[in-house]
Amino acid sequence: LLSISCLGDCQLHTSCGIQKCTTDFVSFTSHLNAALEDFDLEFCKALRAYSVCTYRNSKVCRGNLVYHSAVLGIGDLMTQRNCTKDGPTSSTNPEMTHDPCSYSGHAEGREYQGGEKTPPPTYLFCGLFGDPHLRTFKDHFQTCKVEGAWPLIDNNYLSVQVTNVPVVPGSSATATNKITIIFKSYQDCTDQKVYQAMTDDLPAAFVDGTTSGGDGNTRSLHIVEKVSGKYVEMHARYIGTTVYIRQLGHYLTLAIRMPQELVMAYEESQDLQLCVNGCPSSERIDQSGHLPLPVVGKLLPWGAAAQPRSGYTLETATTKCHEKIFVKDIYFYSCVFDLLTTGDANFTFAAHSALQDVEALHPSKEHWHIFPRSGGGGVGRDSKFFVSLGLLCLILVAYL
Repeated sequence: LLSISCLGDCQLHTSCGIQKCTTDFVSFTSHLNAALEDFDLEFCKALRAYSVCTYRNSKVCRGNLVYHSAVLGIGDLMTQRNCTKDGPTSSTNPEMTHDPCSYSGHAEGREYQGGEKTPPPTYLFCGLFGDPHLRTFKDHFQTCKVEGAWPLIDNNYLSVQVTNVPVVPGSSATATNKITIIFKSYQDCTDQKVYQAMTDDLPAAFVDGTTSGGDGNTRSLHIVEKVSGKYVEMHARYIGTTVYIRQLGHYLTLAIRMPQELVMAYEESQDLQLCVNGCPSSERIDQSGHLPLPVVGKLLPWGAAAQPRSGYTLETATTKCHEKIFVKDIYFYSCVFDLLTTGDANFTFAAHSALQDVEALHPSKEHWHIFPRSGGGGVGRDSKFFVSLGLLCLILVAYL
């Protein structure tokens, strides 16, 4: 039924797994009789199962000629037999029925050669909001200048680029006014799709006018508009990735969850990714992830009126942020910092929404809140963070 010169040669590629795919296909089809009425139906089911199996081995078999011959042979036979790519599959093993365009289903069904199932996939979170503040995939928190266009993510599956512009004249404070996302083409799950959002232009469609990628029935990639012109979500089932984009005031925020193995699938030339490696040291505003803030209740000694040029004192900024953020974590301090720096109350909503996105997308509840510490980095639970008033002034003067 299928001619693949595998015997003997496949023994050299046991780590690839293509031999088992071929063996299973032969077992599924060896009893079929071409004269029977249901031959085409059963043969197509076996071909789809074979295709799913080769898909599962695509990474480890990348350089295997036998694997590539099998993929080409499957495609030819599916064309000859008029088999659809979607449909039931032959299986004596439940893993063979997993949807190749569902990352979670595919990940759950993967097995090592010994038959032991792999651990559940690990998901990572990255977020960008405010002045701008960056939470990396490693849960490092940074505040950066990064004016102009910068890549947040650039791997084999997804590219995300943001553009930041000055917020206050004469200040190095910036915020995001443009986001471009490229979902790269992936097998039969989706063609390449590009999404672009700008201030006052947050569309509910890709740049080509479509709202989904791949087969419209499987919806392996689609956009959901939550609030018209203000909040959209993108769900890429085939890579297990979710993206939230919001407009708050005149600026955009972004939050993304993505499987760790896909986050790390990039070439050496793609190492400039803010979500992966953080901001370059020359672009950092904070000190090792910490925003230095004085004890609540003090005023900044800014001129005769003791008022920062933003119009907020530390007391009024703290009160404003506490209306939305009740836990005094790094999101709360970021809110206060942004109000003191820009005077734009919309940054209060940006910080609050960023925390909501963390709670929706971050896989580890114990890491939702990051508490600054005076003596080292990392995530804490109950640590308090107080630094001198003079240090805050030095930082803000340098920033502004």
